[in-house]
Order: sequence, then C-alpha cells, then structure tokens
Amino acid sequence: MATVVGVSAPTRILIVDDDPLVRSALALMLGGEQDLEVVGEAVDGRDGVDRARELSAQVVLMDIRMPRMDGLSAAAALLADPHPPKVIVLTTFDADEHIVAALRAGAAGFLLKDTPPPEIVAAIRKVVAGEPMLSPSVTRHLIDRLNDPSEGRATQARARLAGLTDREREVADAVGRGLSNAEIAAALHLSVPTVKAHVSRLFDKLGVTNRVQIAICVHDAST
Repeated sequence: MATVVGVSAPTRILIVDDDPLVRSALALMLGGEQDLEVVGEAVDGRDGVDRARELSAQVVLMDIRMPRMDGLSAAAALLADPHPPKVIVLTTFDADEHIVAALRAGAAGFLLKDTPPPEIVAAIRKVVAGEPMLSPSVTRHLIDRLNDPSEGRATQARARLAGLTDREREVADAVGRGLSNAEIAAALHLSVPTVKAHVSRLFDKLGVTNRVQIAICVHDAST
C-alpha cells in the first residue's frame, strides 16, 4: 500500500504492567486514537525489555513494581540502548523515590494510574513531541523530595553548569523552576524557537535526555 504524503505513522506504544486489567484499560483507551498505536503488551520488566526491542516501540508505559525485573531496571536497560524509546513510568504518588530514580535514569516522565484518560493521551503526545510532561508543581514536588545530594554529586553538577553560557544558565534555571518554553521566552524576552534551541544545547552540554534531568542538575548544584 502506498504511503499517504503528509500523514505520519502512528506512535508505537508498548504497555508493560503485571496487572491485566491495567493493560486492558490502557490498550482500550489508546486504541481509539489515530496517532497512537498499541503494538504490544508485556507482563513484567524482562518481557518488557524484550518486547520493546522486538517491536521497535517508540513509547513504553512502564509499571514500577513487577516480578522478574522491576520497572526501574527495565527502564534503565532500554534507556541504555543506542536508540531508546521514550519511557513513561506508571505509578502512584506514594512512590516518589522510585519516580526520582526513574527520572534520573532518563525516563521521560510519569503518569499516575488514576490519571483521567484525556490527560494520559495528552501526556503521551507531549513526550513524543519532546515537550515537558510534568507540571511545574509536580516537578517541584519531586525535586523537593530528593535527599540532599552527596558532595560529589553537587560538585559534579556545578562543574557541568559551569560550562554553560550566561544565557544558557538562565534558561537552565528557568527549566529548574518548571517553566514551559513559552514562559521562559516571556521571562527572558526571547522567542520560543530561541528557547527551544537553548534547551537542545542544554541536553548536549549537560548530557541529559529530558527537562526534569536539567532541573535535577540545577537543584543538585544549588545545595
């Protein structure tokens, strides 16, 4: 069948959760979205890693507590691949320490399992577009839950930030406060495309893969 010009293929999603009801509910909800396609399901972390690679999943919805391999270990394995998928952690708010560990490892963000369906769909689309999926209040909440970093980690964070230009540091600090690109543009009197370019350079210079990792680096350096 010929490809229709101008029509993008749907985003390939894998659901990894040991609860069949959760998997079924997510698959049913996402199945009605034309730009999203659930290509498979997995029952534990080990199966999730294998299936994600086999199916070339672009987004993985990953539970944390699962048999054989937990979601954090599975996420770390996938995020170490040359072309990793976007990993979104499925959790409850009483597991903040696990969320922080996942975000440090490079996960794109997290979703509460009781999040309303429209918000889950919107969050997945944001992650695919490379936009922040955590609200400022949630980002702040997670960072505030971090234990004080070790002296070595704080020193390392400061050294990483020292390599930034003054403008890049201003953008990094704004990201650390949970501001969106539009909010940063307004605060620093820049265009949104210019802010996006600065954020892309921050990813490269700081060696991170998402905005929350930038925020954590800024937080570590300030302690």
